[in-house]
Amino acid sequence: MHAAVGLLRPALGIVRVAGEAAFVAQDKPLYESFTVAEMLAFGRRMNTRWDAAAAAHRLAGLDIPLKQKVSRLSGGQQAQVAVTLALASRPDLLVLDEPLANLDPLARHDVMRSIMAEVAERELTVLLSSHVVADLEETCDWLVVLNGGRLQISGDIEELLDGHLVLTGPDEASAAGTQVVWASRAGRQVSMLIRGAPLLDPRWQARRPRLEELVMGYLRSPESAALPGLTGVDA
Repeated sequence: MHAAVGLLRPALGIVRVAGEAAFVAQDKPLYESFTVAEMLAFGRRMNTRWDAAAAAHRLAGLDIPLKQKVSRLSGGQQAQVAVTLALASRPDLLVLDEPLANLDPLARHDVMRSIMAEVAERELTVLLSSHVVADLEETCDWLVVLNGGRLQISGDIEELLDGHLVLTGPDEASAAGTQVVWASRAGRQVSMLIRGAPLLDPRWQARRPRLEELVMGYLRSPESAALPGLTGVDA
């Protein structure tokens, strides 16, 4: 993410962005001694493209007073100010690195709703990093799962969910021919996340995974070894 917005130079490879990018870091860097109006003035002076009217309109709609000092704002309001500064630069790509960290559920919802409203109003691509799957559930179209700096899976969320199954059944049931992402045993009962939809042993109960199950399965995958006693499991 830092490489995409020019804050880091890649040690290997290149990152290309079509158009201008804006970045909101996890710590939402704002000058606490500034008022909101002073932050907007700072943003105007630091950006060659700036939409002052849109920024003021957005903050007014959020009931964030321009005369208020940043230090007196709630965590959710500070996040909204940081996002507003990024959006006012009229980016083609908005990069958000854990922007909802340390916010309560209501503030998280409000910030995400306001970002999605911006996406709906104009052509804007948002790259969002989050450890909270709920942030992704109803907002993101494309999922990228990274673990230890390595790519685990990438693709359209609905297509990924349709392309996986959660199986539950006795440990003697055959899973031959399946691509097992992750599996666990409780007593003689086995649960596993598989990719693809092969012909299955009728003793399995199969269902479409939830997004959280898909993400957690791939995050656990590098650490899970083949479970002894599982017939045909290819982990």
